[in-house]
Amino acid sequence: MDNNAAHSSGGKQAPRNVVIPYRPRAHQWQIHQNKKRFSVLVCHRRFGKTVAAVNELIMKACRNALPAPRYAYIAPLYKQAKSVVWDYLKKFAGALEGATFHETELRCDLPNGARISLLGADNPDRLRGIYLDGVVLDEMAQMPERVWGEIIRPALSDRLGWAMFIGTPRGHNAFYELYQFARQDPDWFCAMYRASETGIVNQEELVAAKNEMTPEQYEQEFECSFSAAIIGAYYGPQIAQAEKEGRITSVPVEPSLPVHTAWDLGMSDSTSVWFFQAAPGGEIRIVDYLEAAGQGLDYYVRALRDRQHLYGTHLAPHDIRVRELGTGKSRLEVAKSLGISFTVAPNLPLADGINAARLIIPKCWFDQNKCAPGLEALRQYRRVYNDRTACFGAIPHHDWTSHAADAFRYLAVGLDLCQRSATGMTASEACRMYRQFAPPAGI
Repeated sequence: MDNNAAHSSGGKQAPRNVVIPYRPRAHQWQIHQNKKRFSVLVCHRRFGKTVAAVNELIMKACRNALPAPRYAYIAPLYKQAKSVVWDYLKKFAGALEGATFHETELRCDLPNGARISLLGADNPDRLRGIYLDGVVLDEMAQMPERVWGEIIRPALSDRLGWAMFIGTPRGHNAFYELYQFARQDPDWFCAMYRASETGIVNQEELVAAKNEMTPEQYEQEFECSFSAAIIGAYYGPQIAQAEKEGRITSVPVEPSLPVHTAWDLGMSDSTSVWFFQAAPGGEIRIVDYLEAAGQGLDYYVRALRDRQHLYGTHLAPHDIRVRELGTGKSRLEVAKSLGISFTVAPNLPLADGINAARLIIPKCWFDQNKCAPGLEALRQYRRVYNDRTACFGAIPHHDWTSHAADAFRYLAVGLDLCQRSATGMTASEACRMYRQFAPPAGI
């Protein structure tokens, strides 16, 4: 790769027209063409992210005309930086006449006074006190979260330095949060490179890897799934597939279709509501999500009115019929007095309801912004794990994800009531129909 140095009176000049022995692939070239200050790159195994990142550091360091430019490649462990990155740095920067390497410090000094150091995040306090013109943080998911916010981000401020985060998913952690943030911020560059899309790893090898790895391992390592890494997640593979197929995107409300709702009504905790439309051909458009805690039914009635949709069926769990001791009224009656007539969803066993939800997710399109909190709950909704027996139980783990997941389960088992409400089908009839045609739960 040709590397032309910038000229300025502020610092030394790198040699012009130096050829680095590096021929970037198409996707690596996309990374080098990026002009954003901050980047988050989610890459499959064998993508070549380390090689691309090292060459990005070298190119930027050569073109920096400021006095004493400083760059760093930070790995989770110092020994990882040495074993994975050091040889690449010597190979590619060695093409620059006058470049020197300091083995004991894992440091390369370039002819224009720039310095590239390999560092580890295993001792964050050793990183304090430095300034940086640019930095690569490799496998941010395995670093202490304070490394970025407390140490590296301030180190970039003096010279308005840039940062590149690269890695493979490891569940929902700091790297995942950065990826989600970068997707929404136009000032950040964000990209995900899946093995099924880049063509870097040949198809025969991918088939072999898929046969030899668990589905979760393969989805995480080669298909860059953040959800697959959540062990025991009920809907992880289905949500990951929706992301891969582009079904988590902007989903506007279709004015000609009614908006249905599915509720999980909390007593002393959260209430969750999914807003959806049943389109012709079986497509389900999940257009909105609402969750709040400590609010009465009147709060949610106002929230529905504020959205000004043309509403269809409002699905509720069977316990909405239970009368409260204080008032002697059921929440079904209270809701009706406030203007909402609920339809009670079929009271299926939990396993059947979860299976129904799994079956409809491949037909769903989710609005990525309005449904973001609910989607996150569906990704992380998981089975209880027994440490003593080292196996998963038959029931879900009850936590903050339960409300959204329960409401979505009522959506799934009550969907036919929304699609066929004009026929007058009762909940019991829908329940019998589901049991007749649904496959075994398989949990």
